[in-house]
Amino acid sequence: MCIHQLNLLAASNSLPISNFLGKQHPIEAHHLSSICDIMEKAMVNGDTCIIRCILVVFQVVFKFFFSPQTERNRDIVRRSGLLLWQLLMAPRDQICSEIQKEVCLAISSGLNILYPGEAEINNLLKLVLTEGERNSGLSQLRDVILTNLAEQLQNNRFGSEDDDHYRLNDELLHYILKIVVRESCVLITKCQTVSKDDFQRLLSTVPAASSCLRYLMAVQNHLLSNTILIKPDDSDDSDSSLQGETLKVQELKTSILSLATQILTGCDEVLEMLQQVTTALINSDISDREQRLKGLEQITKATMLGHLLPVLLTSLMHPNLQTLTMADALMPQLVQLVLYTSQTALLLKTQSPVFSELNSSPSCAPEQKGKQLPDERMLEEKEEPGFLTGLKIPAPWAAGKTVETVHPVRDNYKFKETVHIPGARCLYLRFDNRCSSQYDYDKLVIYAGPSTNSRKVAEYGGNTLGYGSRSVLGTGWPKDLVKVEGDTVTFSFEMRSGREHNTPDKAMWGFACTVRAQESSEDVSGGLPFLVDLALGLSVLACSMLRILYNGPEITKDEETCQELLRSKLLQRCQWQVEANGVISPALTPSPSPLPLTIEEDREFTYPSDVLVPPVGHYFDLPRIRLPPGIMIKLREISGRARPQFRPSIK
Repeated sequence: MCIHQLNLLAASNSLPISNFLGKQHPIEAHHLSSICDIMEKAMVNGDTCIIRCILVVFQVVFKFFFSPQTERNRDIVRRSGLLLWQLLMAPRDQICSEIQKEVCLAISSGLNILYPGEAEINNLLKLVLTEGERNSGLSQLRDVILTNLAEQLQNNRFGSEDDDHYRLNDELLHYILKIVVRESCVLITKCQTVSKDDFQRLLSTVPAASSCLRYLMAVQNHLLSNTILIKPDDSDDSDSSLQGETLKVQELKTSILSLATQILTGCDEVLEMLQQVTTALINSDISDREQRLKGLEQITKATMLGHLLPVLLTSLMHPNLQTLTMADALMPQLVQLVLYTSQTALLLKTQSPVFSELNSSPSCAPEQKGKQLPDERMLEEKEEPGFLTGLKIPAPWAAGKTVETVHPVRDNYKFKETVHIPGARCLYLRFDNRCSSQYDYDKLVIYAGPSTNSRKVAEYGGNTLGYGSRSVLGTGWPKDLVKVEGDTVTFSFEMRSGREHNTPDKAMWGFACTVRAQESSEDVSGGLPFLVDLALGLSVLACSMLRILYNGPEITKDEETCQELLRSKLLQRCQWQVEANGVISPALTPSPSPLPLTIEEDREFTYPSDVLVPPVGHYFDLPRIRLPPGIMIKLREISGRARPQFRPSIK
C-alpha cells in the first residue's frame, strides 16, 4: 500500500512530491500494456491483492505519467478502460467493496484520459446519474466523480480555463438536482416510517451531505461568491476590459438565475413533503411522536433546505443580485415557499408547550370575552396565532461582552480595554468569582467613559486566599452587579508587584468581567427554530423583491436630465405619437369635448382615456393654459405689450 499512500500525498498540490511527480517523463505504451496483462491475469485467477495494487498503479499512472497522444497509446487506454468497467460492473458477490472503491478512484483519476472529449464525459456522467440508483458500482462512481469535481470547483475562479470542465451543463445539473430532491424527500419520509431505534441512528448521521448535494453546494457557492466578490480591474480601464467585465457579470447573473430557479423549485417539492410528514406525525399515535417531531427539524437541516436554501437567500439580498429581472423571475416561487415554511413552522409550534400555554385561557376568560363589544369580538375571532407565537426573538447583543486578563497574570502585566454598547443608558458588570491579584495595589480601575481620563467608578485588587498582602482593596472583588452610567466603560489593570515564589496561580488569576446593557442575563438567545428562521428569511427576501417590482426599472440618465422638463404642465398640451397594434400613429389632436377650455397651472391635469382616440371630423384648437398672474406680468413687461382693456358695451 506504499503506492496508495504515494498517490494520496501526490494529490495535494502544496507538497513537494506533487511537483516532483509532475516533472517525470510519461510512461511508455508497452509498460502500460504490461500492467494491463498483469491485471487480466489477476482477474482470471481472482487474486484480489494484485488487483487492488494494479488499480492503485492505474491511479498514479493516469494522473502523472501517461499522455494518450499516439494511436497505440489510445488503444492501450481503451483496453485499460474496458478492464476497469469489467471490474466495476461485476456482481457484488464477485467483487469486494474495497476493490470497487479503487476502481472508481482509478476511473476518476483518468477521467480526461479515458474520456478525452467533452461529449464523452457528459455521456458518462449522464449514465452514472440516470442509472446510478440501479447499480451500486455506478452509484459509487458517481459519488467519487462529483466529489472530486466539487473540490476542484471550489478552488477555481469563475471564467478560468478549467471552469467549464468542472462546472457541468444545465442538463446534468438538472439530473443532479432531481437526485438531491429525491434524497431529501426520502430522508424526511424516514422520520415517519423507520423504527424507533433506526430513527435514533438516523439522527446520529445528519447533517452529512451526499456527493450530489455537495456538488450543488460547490456550484452555488462558486457562482454566488464570484458574483458578490467580483471587482473590476482598476489597472485596466480600457473599453475592452470594461466590456469583458460586464459580459462576465451578466453571464454570472444568468447562471445564478437559472440555478436559483431550479433550487427553489426543488425546495418547493421538499417542503411539500415536509408538510405532509409533519401533519401525518401530528395525527399519528406513535409512542415517540414528540421525539420524532423534535428530530424532524434536525433532519431537515441535512436536506437541500439546510445546505442550499439559507446560503441562496442570504446571497440574493446582496445589491449585485437585487435586480428587476431576478425579482420578476423568482417572485412566484418565493411566495409559495413562504406559505409552505410558515405553515409547517406553525404546525410544529402547535405541538410545543409554550404555544399551548399561550392558547390556554383562565377560567375568567369567557366572562371577560362576554363583556367585549361586538366589533371587538369580531376582531378577536379573526386573530390567528402565527408561527412566531411564543418565540423569543434572538438578541445577540444581550449576551454581553467578556473582558478578561491572561490567567494567571505575569510580572509587569498591563491591560486596558474599552467596551462601548451603542444606545445603552447604563452598563452592568458581573465579575468572575475567581478574580484575584497578589497585592491590593495590583488593581483594576474602572472608568465611566472612553478613556482613563473619564470619571472613576471603582477599583478592585488583592485576594483573600492568604497570599501576598492577605487583604483586598476596599470591600474586595464585587459579588453583585456593578452599575456604570452611560454606554461606555474602560478597564485598566496593572500588575505592579513581582510574583513571590510561594504565590500560587489562583492568587494571581487576574480578573474576568462580563459587560451587558441589561440587568438580567436570562433568555439571551438560543436562536430561532430552523423552519421559523427559514420562513423569516424567505419573507424578508420576498418583501425585498416586491419593493423592486413596485419601483420598476431604474431611472435612466436621460430621465434624470429631463426631470424638470417632464414636471412642467406645459407638456400637458403636447400630443405624442401613440403606438397601437404595432403601428405608430401621427401626433393626435384631441377632441375638445372632454377637455376644459383652460388648464389651471396649480392643478394636476390628465387627459381622459378617449383623448388618444383619433378624432373624427374637424380639428379644433388646443386648450389654453392659464398662467399665474406674476408670470403674465413679467411676460408683458418683456414683450412691451400692455394688458388689453375691455370696455363695457353701451346699449
